[in-house]
Formats: sequence, structure tokens, C-alpha cells
Amino acid sequence: MPFVKPVIVVMLLLIIASLAASMFSLVKDGNNSRRTVTFLTVRIALSIAVFLFMAFAFYMDWIRPHGIIPTHG
Repeated sequence: MPFVKPVIVVMLLLIIASLAASMFSLVKDGNNSRRTVTFLTVRIALSIAVFLFMAFAFYMDWIRPHGIIPTHG
């Protein structure tokens, strides 16, 4: 399916943006920032969503693992 890779890339970019926003709020607001916790919670939720989406895409045979397969001989 051609839509799987762009969805994963967008979700990974959102994870990076959330991590950057949490770092910015930590630096700007200090250690007592509720926004930092919120951004990190969003990052964790997005990470879990990416994992579940990839597992579902594998189950639906939209993606297939590939890589180095050892050969015998």
C-alpha cells in the first residue's frame, strides 16, 4: 500500500516535533512545567501509535520485513 510509508514518516516527524517542543518548554519554563509533561506524554502516545500501526500494517500484509537473510552454502 502506497500510503503506509508517508503515514509512518509523518508520525515520526510529529514525534520529533513533540520532543523538540518539550525540550523548548523545559528550557523556557524550568523544571516545574506542566507543558513539558504534556508534550512528553504526546510523544509516548505517538510512539505507541506508530508501533501499533506498523504491527497492523504487517498483519494486513501492507508492509513486509526485509533485510539481510543468511544463506546456507
